[in-house]
Formats: sequence, structure tokens, C-alpha cells
Amino acid sequence: MAAAAAMEVQQLQGRLDALEGRVFGAPAGSEGAAGARKIADGLVKVQVALGNIASKRERVKILFKKIEDVIKYLDPQYIDRMAIPDAMKLQFILAEEQSILAQAALLEQVNNLQPYLDSAHIKAAPDHATKLQRLSQIHIQQQDQCEAVTENVRFLLEDYNQMTLLLSKQFVQWDEMLTQLEAAKQVKPVPE
Repeated sequence: MAAAAAMEVQQLQGRLDALEGRVFGAPAGSEGAAGARKIADGLVKVQVALGNIASKRERVKILFKKIEDVIKYLDPQYIDRMAIPDAMKLQFILAEEQSILAQAALLEQVNNLQPYLDSAHIKAAPDHATKLQRLSQIHIQQQDQCEAVTENVRFLLEDYNQMTLLLSKQFVQWDEMLTQLEAAKQVKPVPE
């Protein structure tokens, strides 16, 4: 037990030395150099100085005794406790009763669904993340391919429509030419 306590003290000393090294830099010589400042020594000096000041002056003693009151007055909720009487707080709570009951029902529903959230399927979801990522990449590639096929089909349909339009015009011209030739043939007298 004593060895464990000594080990903890030694670890704390090591951490304190590391902290001092970061704050003040490496000492300019050996560990016991006069220029090296120790944080713990400085804190002890400050504590002793404050204790000496407090013991010599009554006003400081009174001030130290009132620190708790000052902290209480600095608390933002202190004003609320002073300014809002209990009856008004009760009215606030009663005004929010429906909202509170709705939130309580939702919390109860979440509590009832907790076993589903703790199920093996939900816990196994991170294991499936790589598969899902792979599938989403495949899906994106297929979407790109689908867009390319759609664009290709659109071009083919435009070409088909244009070809159909040109053929229709050609057939109309041929029909007109055929009609003119037939009309010209009927006008000629037939030799006897």
C-alpha cells in the first residue's frame, strides 16, 4: 500500500516536472539550479502570503467569510429565484403541462423502443458500412450509366424522328410526282 502511494506521488511529481518544463522551459543547468522556478513552491508562497494577509486584517477575514455569499449572488439563477415567486413558477409549469406530458409520452415511447435500439442488428450496422459504401458506389456508377444510356436513346429518337420526317417528305414528293405523271398520261390522246 505504501509502495503504491509512493508510486502515485512519484507519477504526480513527474507530471508536475513536465508541466513546469512546458511553462517555464527547461532549467538552465542541473535540476537544482537556483534559476529554476517550481510551480508548487510558487503556489505555496502565494497561499502563505494570503494566509498572512488574512490573519492580520479583520476586513479580509470578513471578506473571505463572505466569498460564498458573493458566489451565490453571482449565480445567474439567483435573480430568478429572487424575482419569480413560487406561485408564478407553478403557473409556468401548469401552462406548459400539455407540452410536458407530450414530451413525457415521447420519452416513454423511446424507453419502450430501447430494446430495438440495443438489438444485435443495430449494433452490427457499423460492420455493414463498408458493404453499404460499396453498394452506393455501384449505385452511383449505374446512375451514370443510366444517364448515358438515356442520353444515347434521346439522340437515337431525335435521329429516328428526323429520318421519319425526311422519309415522309420524300414520299409526299414522290406521290406528287406520281400524281403529275398519271395526270399527264391521261391527257395524252390514245392513238387509234
